[in-house]
Order: sequence, then C-alpha cells, then structure tokens
Amino acid sequence: MQFRRTFALSAVIAVLVALPLSAQWPMTEKLDLDAIYRIKDEGLQRSKVMEIESYLTDVYGPRLTGSPDTKEAADWAQKTMKDWGLVNVHTESWPFGRGWKNQRFVAMALTPRAFPLIAYPKAWTPGTNGPVTGDAVIALINTEKDFDTFRGKLRGKFVLAVPLRDVPAHFEAPGSRYTDAELADLSKQPAVGGGRGGGRGQFDAAFNRKKAQFWIDEGVAAVLDISRGDGGTVFVQGGGSRDAKDPPVAPLVTVAVEHYGRIFRTLEKKVPVTLQMDIDNRFYDADLNSFNIAGEIPGTDKADEIVMLGGHFDSWHTGTGATDNAAGSAIMMEAMRILKTTGVKLRRTVRIGLWTGEEEGLLGSKEYVKAHFGDPATMVLKPEHPKVAGYFNVDNGTGLIRGVYLQGNEAVAPIFQQWMEPFKNLGMTTLSIRNTGGTDHLSYDAVGLPGFQFIQDEVEYNARTHHSNMDTYERIQANDMMRNAVIVASFVMNTANRDEKLPRKPLPKPTPPAGRGTQP
Repeated sequence: MQFRRTFALSAVIAVLVALPLSAQWPMTEKLDLDAIYRIKDEGLQRSKVMEIESYLTDVYGPRLTGSPDTKEAADWAQKTMKDWGLVNVHTESWPFGRGWKNQRFVAMALTPRAFPLIAYPKAWTPGTNGPVTGDAVIALINTEKDFDTFRGKLRGKFVLAVPLRDVPAHFEAPGSRYTDAELADLSKQPAVGGGRGGGRGQFDAAFNRKKAQFWIDEGVAAVLDISRGDGGTVFVQGGGSRDAKDPPVAPLVTVAVEHYGRIFRTLEKKVPVTLQMDIDNRFYDADLNSFNIAGEIPGTDKADEIVMLGGHFDSWHTGTGATDNAAGSAIMMEAMRILKTTGVKLRRTVRIGLWTGEEEGLLGSKEYVKAHFGDPATMVLKPEHPKVAGYFNVDNGTGLIRGVYLQGNEAVAPIFQQWMEPFKNLGMTTLSIRNTGGTDHLSYDAVGLPGFQFIQDEVEYNARTHHSNMDTYERIQANDMMRNAVIVASFVMNTANRDEKLPRKPLPKPTPPAGRGTQP
C-alpha cells in the first residue's frame, strides 16, 4: 500500500512538472498531494454516491417542492449526514406556497380502440374527482374569435388544445460528451450580442389567462397538450399556481406525442374518440413554507470563515429527479462524506446547502443568501458576507466534470488552473470565463460572492432527462458521479486551506426584482 501511494504521488508530481503553465500564471498554490490522494482513494474505491442517489430517487423521489416526498427525503438526508458525523445539520424554512402531489393517474383511450395513454398531469393543477369519461375534441384557440367558435361545445370534453408537430427520426445519439474542439471553444471569451425583445409578452399572458378561465367556464374534463419529447419521453412541469388566491385552472395533462397524435389524426377523420381519466391531485395548505438543508464540518484556525458547496434538492414530479438534481445533491453529500471520512485538514468550516424551490426560480438559494449574506435588491450585506471563501454548485446532470465556469472572475483562473492539474487524467481540463445561468450559484454571484458552477458533459441531459419522466436512476453514470464527488471534495478542501479567500469581483449594483417568474 505504501508503494502504491508513493507511485501515485510521484505520477501526479510528474504531471505537474511536465505540463507548462502560462507565463503570467506562476505556480502559487500549495497542493496537498497526499490529501488529494486520500480523497481519490476514498471517493473512487469506497464510494457511497450511487447509494445516496438511489435513496433520493428510488425511495424518496420525486421531490417536488412543498410535497410530502421532499420532506421525507430531507429527513433521510439529515439523518444520513448526522450519522457521518456532520454537525449543525438542520433545515431553514422560507415562504413558498401550497404543496402539491399526484396520488393517482390513470388515462385510457376507450374508443374506437382501447389503449393506455402515456401522460402526466401538470403540477399545481386540480384532478377529476374520480374517473371521468368523455369525448375528445380538437379546440385550438389562438385568437379572440376562436372563443366564440367553441363556446358552449366543450362541457365534459377532453380538449386537445395544441396542434400536432413533426416527430423527426433520431439520426444522432441522444447522449454526448464534450469534444476537445468544443471544450476549446468553451474556454474562449464569447462574442457580445444582444437585441430588442418582442412586444407580445404582456398580450400573450393576458390572452392565456383568458383562455384558462374559458376552459373553467366551459366545464371541460381536462385540457391536453404535448411536450417536446418523443419515444415515450414526456417533459412536464407546472400548470397552476402555488397561491390558492390565484385564479383556478382546469385539469391539465401532457400526453406523449405519439398518443396525442393518434387521437388527433383520428378526430381529423371525423371518427369519435372516447377517453377516460382518473386524476387524484392533492394540495397541501397546512404549511406554506419550504426549507433548505444545511450541515457542516468545522474548520480549525479559520473556523469562522466558510466554504460552501451545494445543489438543488427538489425536482419536478414525473420522473424521480435523478439527473435534475439528485445527481448534484448526491455528489455534494458524498463530497462531505469523503472530507469527513478521510479527515483531511480543513482550516475553514465547510458547509453544505441543499436547496428547494430551484425549479420555481432559484427560490431556496435566494432566500438563504438573503438571510445569511445580503439582499441583491438593496446590496445591504450581512455580517457573514465577508466570511465566505467560495461556493461550488453542481446542477448539470450526471455528466463528468470537465472544468469550471468562472462567471467572469478572471482573478480566480490561475488558481483553478493549478487545482485542475491532478484531475486532468480524469478529463477536467477547461476553464471558461463565461457566465452560465439557470442554477443556484447565481444567488451567490448576485451579492458579489465567488460562486461557481462546474462544466459537465451533457450526456442525455437536455435530450432525454431534464424535467422528464425518464429522469430516473437508470440514466445516472456511476463512474462520472464518483469522479465528480472527488473533484468537488478537492476543490472545497483547497478553498478551505488557502491563506486567502478566493478572489471576488466588484460588488454588483442593486437589482430590484422585476416580478414573479418561474424557472424554465
């Protein structure tokens, strides 16, 4: 065993010496190669990351914010981290709105031929109060005059509310990894572009509200649409409001394009189609708060400063939220386990944050940052703000970490360049100065804290799993997950042990909120 360790360290040192660094980026970082070896050994030889993933998905998934499932998953996560020896493990609540869960969904075509439908209700929409049978009807409402066309004709009907679309063959694999050329392009400063937005946004929102009320007034059984997926993959998100005071909506169901198309084409032939659905959707109004989960490994001589790592804990409701984002949560939990189990030196306190409400607009991490570090709307900062050394986030699926988005932070590039050296043999080679959006590191960046999202291979993320019924454990790549946890643990350790905190960009200007929105 001692021989293997010596050989491994020698090999890493040889790589460091052989790979030239840019002349303006001198070797300034102190790399604890023995600690990195211990992290790699624990994370690659005795990994628990897939066990964590299975609990979060198979047992407790999906984890829609506000649902009982998410609360049960949080209880398990807290108990697990306490069993590992983490301290100060707790949840912090924040206002969210009513919870929702689908308890039962059965959908069938009865005539002219019987077949089960691949379909899912949209979140925060009502059910049918038992089995409902009715005729299917095409009702495309795109203009004001279309209301008159269908008024009085839709009661008890299942409404096909969107037109058919083409379903082309797949001549390219849905999964992919970054090529060297793509990584090289990603490392370059992007071109600056821009343009004026369209002017239909307010009109479309008002028209859609009117249409939603029309379905209610007409007494439809349910409104059906299709998503961008095919081959049985159905991408489904929300359709109703978390605020019980908002206007109601009809039952809303997204149907697989192949089944929607069969019904649509049959109706176009003037052949009646009868459908039956039993939708049991339940709202939870007793507790209108959600929560974030936190836990710590105490530091030593710089224990009053913190390094944070995190990812969002919530998911949508059709799959089990495996790649979005049990993968990120499992990687971060495993990174904490590795750091605790190996006992590597940590000068600063290391804190994990697992966020809910990300899918509804980064809500959990925004609330945490506002409570602990500062309010981006006013840029009034909290006492903890200067104590943060850095934040690392994972939320791009199961794919291997290939580098880091620097979020415009030029000063951190030479530091991360040196930290990547021991992981180039795992495929981590790229720093991108670019910003990347859509996940929780933005909440930290918004108040001037150094927050970073890792660059990951897409694998099947946008093609198959992101917000879909196929986002399940089977789509997770175990080797990528183990390597990612090792990389994250090492970056966190390096941040915890630097003499100085990671460099920061200038504080941003206050950004008053523009209004409510949802995360796409």
